[in-house]
Amino acid sequence: MGNRFLISFSYEGTNFHGYQKQGKLRTVQKEIEIVLKKINNNQTITIYAVSRTDKKVHALNQFAHFDLKINIKPDKLKRAMNTYLPEDIYIKTVKIVPADFYARYRAKKKEYEYIIETGEYDLFQRNYIYYFPHKLNIYQIKKALKQLKGEHDFTSFVSAEETRENKIRTIYKASVKKKKTLIYFNFQGNGFLKYQIRNMIGTLLMVGLGKKKPEDIKVILENKDRRSANKTANPEGLYLKNIWFD
Repeated sequence: MGNRFLISFSYEGTNFHGYQKQGKLRTVQKEIEIVLKKINNNQTITIYAVSRTDKKVHALNQFAHFDLKINIKPDKLKRAMNTYLPEDIYIKTVKIVPADFYARYRAKKKEYEYIIETGEYDLFQRNYIYYFPHKLNIYQIKKALKQLKGEHDFTSFVSAEETRENKIRTIYKASVKKKKTLIYFNFQGNGFLKYQIRNMIGTLLMVGLGKKKPEDIKVILENKDRRSANKTANPEGLYLKNIWFD
């Protein structure tokens, strides 16, 4: 009876204390599980997501799997979930997967985007873009990004709160582009650690300001010391953009 489902969903992270459940705090996982419990004849459901985004971080394509005891078709489940979920979460796709499918372990590549506004402050974008009104040298930032590509120990760019001992990750793509006053950073890798992208952004901005050299990135990585890098960039500009499975 029942099936294992894989869902893709988006959420606007402004009013969440991150994705993962944290006691009585409002989180994305908690809101979805409340709805699934209602659909599943009041039986508790645990969902298992691929990524654990932080407070105020947004997601365009997050994925999670879970088991339901009831028999329900994917399209009907999607409609039911979106009917009960709050407006800042939306279920995009629902499909049945094999009983041994585990979303987190089947994910092979993740993509994040970070958006910065260097021009005039826009009140209505304050929850979606990091406001940083400074002239940045994009050429120098591009040189620095090359140092981050490949397999590295990212200890210097990881929060002290990170519980995973293995800090080695591979970044396949690290790019930046400018459109008028907006700066877009894009990172694709096999996984990212707590605050890793925001910490890298904080240091890359110092490179763009001329306060650090692109070559300093290599030294920072080798130091394996969080104090070697710069402060953590704000969460508002960060988006979980996509996830690829094997």
